[in-house]
Amino acid sequence: MTDFDVLVIGGGTGNNVAAAAADAGLSTALVEPGPLGGTCLNRGCNPSKMLIQAANAVNHVRDAERFHVDAALDGVDHAAVVDEMEALLGGISEGMQARYREKENLTLFDEYTRFVDDRTVVLGGAEVTAEKVVVAAGSRPIVPPIDGLDEIDYLTSQDALSLRETPDNLVVMGGGYIAVELGYFFDAMGADVTIVEMMDSLVPREDGDVADAFTEIAAKRHEVHTGYRVTAVEGTAAGVRVRAETEGGDELVADGDEVLVALGRRPNSDTLDLEDTNVAVDDRGFIETNEYLETTAEGVWAQGDIAGNALFKHAGDYETRVTVSNVVRDETRAIDLSAMPHTIFTEPQIAGVGATEAELVDGGVEYVVGRADYADSAMGRAKKLDHGFVKVLASPDGEILGAHAIGYEASTLLHEAVLAMRAELTVDEVAGTIHAHPTLSKIVEAAFRDVPA
Repeated sequence: MTDFDVLVIGGGTGNNVAAAAADAGLSTALVEPGPLGGTCLNRGCNPSKMLIQAANAVNHVRDAERFHVDAALDGVDHAAVVDEMEALLGGISEGMQARYREKENLTLFDEYTRFVDDRTVVLGGAEVTAEKVVVAAGSRPIVPPIDGLDEIDYLTSQDALSLRETPDNLVVMGGGYIAVELGYFFDAMGADVTIVEMMDSLVPREDGDVADAFTEIAAKRHEVHTGYRVTAVEGTAAGVRVRAETEGGDELVADGDEVLVALGRRPNSDTLDLEDTNVAVDDRGFIETNEYLETTAEGVWAQGDIAGNALFKHAGDYETRVTVSNVVRDETRAIDLSAMPHTIFTEPQIAGVGATEAELVDGGVEYVVGRADYADSAMGRAKKLDHGFVKVLASPDGEILGAHAIGYEASTLLHEAVLAMRAELTVDEVAGTIHAHPTLSKIVEAAFRDVPA
């Protein structure tokens, strides 16, 4: 006889699966060694966006003169920004934990666990079994074996979010979304930021036009070195020294009093002893799942970052709904990750959905392009937005293949294209929709109207 009907490992998006199972009257175990809410609430998108709002406020003051407003920035209390963030989010997590401890049919285990076989884990020093298991144990920052890195104190994204004193000089290893968001925040707080990225542009997974535009903008506020791979790190009397080189052998030395390792994330599957199960992982450590989020072991599902389908909180939220259908309600529901959007909350914001132009070229797909600049719109002129654009990629017959934006509130503007792609609307149907004037949404309309017929 099993100890639980449902066992959920991971209290990020997994906490909602556990709650649904308990509400359905199933005996449920939720395993989470850290604060409930997972990476997003405690170590990722929630805290980072709160800090970025402080950065935005700083830059609004600095930018006020452009609007003939006499304003002065007397200082920024970095520690107070972090303290407020931690107090607010910590309270949410603690409240969640208190509610779950009182929840009927739910047992919360605040410890690490490991598998003994497919549906048996070790909890409280004893083996615990379940009829159904959901693995939602998330991911963590990648810390590669760079020469000297293990001999110095370095920051990961989690460390950087809780840092209460602005470094004078911050060296960021990596140029992806975590690197550029945190680089933007620390620059606004007053740090001199150096970014070292091995690819030819920052945010290299974005559409090429977007990545190139952002790299140019970022280079005006940071010291940006693209095409350099970090080879070694060493401590100095003043802090740290990062050494990097290009494929051609050009060398770079960057000094700072702090170094941030922002080189991506890896799944936590290696912490679970999955080798003692029939759960298969791919060559990067992500748990393999089918369209129903079932693993290769019977009665075991996986979702969120650890499954690697799309490493976004909104993807995890969507997968949670699918998991609840399949595990709790015994329905058969497949995931549909088409038109999955993503956003980067730097300045300017970046957002994208669907294929990039490079992906279409590599795939031999015929396409046409529409584009509209912020500066050419009425609201763009009112806000004095001298950079940014929306770009639409479509098939010659009007199917929307992708949409990409860089600029003010790009994260919000993109969702019209997301909805259009999910609903399988055509370019003409979006372009023919009446958009209120003079909103920023007129830029989206203009980009769709610019797509050649």
